[in-house]
Amino acid sequence: MANQRAVPGQLRQQVYLRLRESIETGVLAPDSRLPASREHARVLGVSRNTVLWAVERLQSEGYLVGRVGDGTYVAQRRVALRGGGGGARAPQLAAHQLLSQRGRLIAEAGSRWIPASSDALPFRIGRPALEEFPFALWQRLERQTPTATRVANAGYTEAAGHPPLRAAIAQWLLVSRGIRCDPGQVLITAGSQQALDLVARLLLDVGDEVLVEDPGYHGIRANLVAQGALVRSVPVDDQGLCIAQGAALYPKAKLAVVTPTHQFPLGVSMGLARRAALISWAQANRAWIVEDDYDGEFQYGAQRIPALCSMAHDARVLHVGTFSKTLGAGLRLGFIVLPDALVDAFTQGRALSDRQSPAAVQEVLARFIADGYLLRHLRRMRELYRERQAALIDSLARASHGAIQLAPSLQGMHLAWEVDAQIHDTELSQRAHAAGVQLAPISRYCMEARRSGWLFGYAGYDATALDRAARALGPLLR
Repeated sequence: MANQRAVPGQLRQQVYLRLRESIETGVLAPDSRLPASREHARVLGVSRNTVLWAVERLQSEGYLVGRVGDGTYVAQRRVALRGGGGGARAPQLAAHQLLSQRGRLIAEAGSRWIPASSDALPFRIGRPALEEFPFALWQRLERQTPTATRVANAGYTEAAGHPPLRAAIAQWLLVSRGIRCDPGQVLITAGSQQALDLVARLLLDVGDEVLVEDPGYHGIRANLVAQGALVRSVPVDDQGLCIAQGAALYPKAKLAVVTPTHQFPLGVSMGLARRAALISWAQANRAWIVEDDYDGEFQYGAQRIPALCSMAHDARVLHVGTFSKTLGAGLRLGFIVLPDALVDAFTQGRALSDRQSPAAVQEVLARFIADGYLLRHLRRMRELYRERQAALIDSLARASHGAIQLAPSLQGMHLAWEVDAQIHDTELSQRAHAAGVQLAPISRYCMEARRSGWLFGYAGYDATALDRAARALGPLLR
């Protein structure tokens, strides 16, 4: 959440300032209750003591009030004063006085999920090898675009996406992920987050229950909460989301969001029996399954795991993919494979909030896929990532004197290392950040689950950077 190089004192100050700003701007409205300190610390990725320090300071300044046996609440304040300079400051209406009830829900949910935008330090997860992107090739394809096509792409284009790109993706999905779909079922989005936003807006009503993996990606949870859904955490075992347990606890659930090929963050793969049980649940309950294919293209074994959407599913599975991990997040292009009956509604919903994705970028990406360049690039990256994974495992074992023995994986861009749930993993993460290493604690991704450990991203860092980061981390482990 904060500058990843911040020392503990700076982290406390950053948490304090962020909370105060949320109160002053009305994101946290008067009389709203703060999350429990442990949960709040887990969401922010800091220690509980850091949160307690910030809360106590805000209480002493009158921003917060503690109610014995009931928690901590935002104090009643007449108005938030903002401005600068030496003159008198005009009173400004706080955000909670300006926003609708739905707007306040979106703002508060968004404030609890701040996507990373700072420079990536070694071991940060989700970062591909951006330096290996074929920039020269991409620029050549751009230059080869005919003038007439450039003129057409400069105006309004189809909200569902550039037809050649939709056709290229459909063909690619058949070859790479085993999914049979028509180009018309592919809707182009601004990454996977927009696809999930469309799902929540178009398939859920306020108060509908949604099953999510625990631990799981908090960006998914924040999106669902912002739309008024009731997010229900379901445990994850070595086969992925435990659908039998989720169905028994929440029989009225309307949707389940899963990462079956390579579960985020633990890295397990959903087996055939569990996949069949999940689809049977959706069919029996007329519920939906959203398959988030997080980093499904990065499989290193001879046998590749097909997508859940490749199985017969009675049009209950929506497959979400993105080019953020294969090519780079800066493209802002992803897609969702929809049942035929949903295509028009989703296209209209996308057009209402975001008229279209940049047509010129879609044009180049369509040629990049159709001409075989994506296949070549991914072959190179799979080989490179296997090498980097091996370098990570070796460097950590040596630097920690054998304390960390990571098991190799045939999928993904990071490795997970779990420890006893009683260990507070956020404390090591903070010390690692101070040493210049970005080490995500597993507990940050938990709702009700009690799991501890760390995630080691390797895809975006060469062997030298991985070794340097391991040596910086080694003394903290020993």
